Amino acid sequence: MSQISFSTLKLKPGLLSNLSTLGYETMTPIQAQSLPYILSGKDVIAQGKTGSGKTAAFGLGLLENLNVKRFRIQTLVLCPTRELADQVATEIRRLARGIHNIKVLTLCGGVPFGPQVGSLEHGAHIVVGTPGRVDEHLRKGTLRLDDLNTFVLDEADRMLEMGFQEAVEDIVGLMPEQRQTLLFSATFSEEIKTIAQRIMLKPIIVKVEFKHDDLSIQQHFYKVDDNDQRLTAVRLLLLQHRPESTVIFCNTKKDAQEVADELHHFGFSVMALHGDLDQKDRDQTLVRFANKSVSILVATDVAARGLDIDALDAVINYHIARDPEIHLHRIGRTGRAGSKGIACSLISDKESHKVIALGNYLDMAIEGESLPAINFLDKPIFAPQMATLQIEGGKKQKMRPGDILGALTGDSGVAGKQVGKINVFDNWAYVAVQQEVTQVALKKLGQGKLKGRSFRVRLIRA
Repeated sequence: MSQISFSTLKLKPGLLSNLSTLGYETMTPIQAQSLPYILSGKDVIAQGKTGSGKTAAFGLGLLENLNVKRFRIQTLVLCPTRELADQVATEIRRLARGIHNIKVLTLCGGVPFGPQVGSLEHGAHIVVGTPGRVDEHLRKGTLRLDDLNTFVLDEADRMLEMGFQEAVEDIVGLMPEQRQTLLFSATFSEEIKTIAQRIMLKPIIVKVEFKHDDLSIQQHFYKVDDNDQRLTAVRLLLLQHRPESTVIFCNTKKDAQEVADELHHFGFSVMALHGDLDQKDRDQTLVRFANKSVSILVATDVAARGLDIDALDAVINYHIARDPEIHLHRIGRTGRAGSKGIACSLISDKESHKVIALGNYLDMAIEGESLPAINFLDKPIFAPQMATLQIEGGKKQKMRPGDILGALTGDSGVAGKQVGKINVFDNWAYVAVQQEVTQVALKKLGQGKLKGRSFRVRLIRA
């Protein structure tokens, strides 16, 4: 498809001028195919992978449909995880910068309920949240959807996989029947079709095909006999390729935790990401992996959906994904933005049916390669270049990233280039620094002042 400019759309002048400021000139395929229907008020089902530009597609649609002068909740966006909800809310706020006084509120679990009630009492135009917490607010009467005109289900396939179907249907039951419904999903399963039939009116279906780019992603398939050999294979591949950032995908929470524990036992910098983690541990895990103070993330597909990781060097499939589309979604996380990536999948004779199905889907013959030489196990374990410091103060203490950077780089401090990502949450903050300046950074933050106050600071160890 040839590139189509956003200026061809009938959007509010404030939205168009802000898009230009953001550097959004031409539409991605999913935007070009879905936005005309969205702007005309149609219900739309759009299938596309993460990173396809879907948030801007529904974000522009709901903002165009918004009456700012009517201070009521007019849009609800449901996301499967808090991380994705935060990303979506941030993107909507960026898209809305050309329109004054739009209020976007996030309602997610893992954080106190009370402050959310206070925020709802002050009113909002757009709510972005997770099904469990939104359903809870509706049941307790702290949230009403009487004025809703746009409903968005983002990452609908993951929402159903995580068991949110009943909550979603309860939420839909409390909405006006006259509304626009937009459903975005990486896959289009029978479950998605079923729920779409129940909650949508004559939806337009838009599908953007995703095939991996052989130039940017090298795919390898390695034959293994049993689980013991799988663990050895993972170590061999990590020590041969020595990637700075790797995600290892497992099909179950149990496997994810066991693989992470085994790799930790051998000295790798690794953490697990799955549904049994509480919100604080999940936040910390994601922060440390994204800021490159942890090299390896072992995750389930559900937990990894919505990951906002810029440069992922390698993906390892501990087991073949249950669905070929999920396989493409996994490997598509590496080799982004023109960078090279590698995807390694471990296969056994017991998985021959899944291997055949995947080969048919990819239109390629999958042959198991030999694993790297066993003497790679003698290589030294590589360590991350960064370390993470946790500060016991955050947004509620008026902490900002600039305050932390200033405190670190002040008199006799560290150089700005030695400071990595800074993440500020409600009551704590994280900052990545290069390993060699960890002690200097600890001293600067621990003995100095932030916002005129002293805060406890600690190094998060592996």
